[in-house]
Amino acid sequence: MPTVTLLLNSIQDSAAGLTLADLLARHPDIARRTAQRWISQLIGDGRIAAIGEGRARRYLSVKTAVTAASATKQDTFPAYIPLSADSRDIVAYVDQPLEARKPVGYQRDFLDAYQPNKTWYLSEPLRRQLHKMGRTAETAAPAGTYSRAILNRLLIDLSWASSHLEGNTYSRLDTRELIEYGKAAQGKAAIETQMILNHKTAIELLVENVGAVGFNRYTLMNLHSALSENLLPNPADEGRIRQHAVDIGKSVYRPLSAPQQIDETLDVLLDKANQITDPFEQSFFVMVHLPYLQPFADINKRTSRLAANLPLFRANLCPLTFLDVSEHAYSRAILGLYELTRVELLRDVYIWAYERSTQEYLAIKQDLAEPDPTRLAYREVIKQTIREVVTHPEEDVLTIIRQAVVAQVPDADRNNVQALIVEELRRLHEGVLARYGLRPSDLAAWKAALNRFTIEFGDRIARI
Repeated sequence: MPTVTLLLNSIQDSAAGLTLADLLARHPDIARRTAQRWISQLIGDGRIAAIGEGRARRYLSVKTAVTAASATKQDTFPAYIPLSADSRDIVAYVDQPLEARKPVGYQRDFLDAYQPNKTWYLSEPLRRQLHKMGRTAETAAPAGTYSRAILNRLLIDLSWASSHLEGNTYSRLDTRELIEYGKAAQGKAAIETQMILNHKTAIELLVENVGAVGFNRYTLMNLHSALSENLLPNPADEGRIRQHAVDIGKSVYRPLSAPQQIDETLDVLLDKANQITDPFEQSFFVMVHLPYLQPFADINKRTSRLAANLPLFRANLCPLTFLDVSEHAYSRAILGLYELTRVELLRDVYIWAYERSTQEYLAIKQDLAEPDPTRLAYREVIKQTIREVVTHPEEDVLTIIRQAVVAQVPDADRNNVQALIVEELRRLHEGVLARYGLRPSDLAAWKAALNRFTIEFGDRIARI
């Protein structure tokens, strides 16, 4: 067999590639200069590729080299996110193999050292910059005005982007179809569809109740419950403090395992969060300490990303949607937090992500439809009536609607409110049930009784 063929076959058979020394060891009868000459010719012919320098230089088949280059590119921290020198140090550390990183447990001092409104993860110049970027025309309006105005778009963007950070393969368009029309994407796992719908429910929970929710156990537990519905091996873990130890994938971090310690630490965390006056510092504090504590059996990072938006919703600032944040960048930042209790990398990602979010939302603000004033004024009446209709399928639909409207709506607005209720009932689907306090079983029972009901509305008769 020709010398060049021997060398080529050896290189193609090696998945990791071979150095010149490796090749000469395999073919001791081939002279070094001869091997170098044939290797140069194979590279020139495009049949093999070389990576590395000096004695570490390796020769691979072209296919293997392309795959390796692609993997290297994917594993590189995104160049479009500006990093400080401290952040680059964190990346270098967490990119080491697991065996090279020191196992570490929960560091309570990290939380205890934080003094609200005295300790700042975000410096004053950074906070000014974030306020400038996120300011909206509704800054002086009642809490939640802006988030309600952009709710339809927010549901799609935040549900999609946050799910994407968990490896969800739904596209943005798929997510829109699911959220707006209840249409699940073809070829996707049920768990991915459930994840998107859970995000939608959780976001609505925060936006619709922005005046009542806060950094307390009730809000946090219900937020986690919404995000984790039908996703945990043990349904009892939904909205419940973790009762067992957990491991963090691809990390040497070991969170607290004793439920009593988790309970006590969570109380301290929430107390400190509530004392923080600046909405961005409060938002980032939650994004740091909730996943670090790991108070739930799973779905801690998702909970922290949505909870981090609560201060922004309340202050009528642009939301943090995580649009275009790569899973790789976010996971590296979280690993730096877990294993080093350092926030610099997560801070750089947070600032870049917020700037990206505000660019998107300030750009679309001019295209946002103004909220229907009637729908806004009577939103609670509409919701309560729809819930009453669906949970009482044996009763006449029109009678329920008329009784509710007569009791709660002035005469001048009754026809419009009735029309809105009918329209909402006609497009009711599983993806919007949470806003009415309904479950899929309620919808199924109501649909089963639909043939018995006809809604007559003035001159129009509509079959629901």
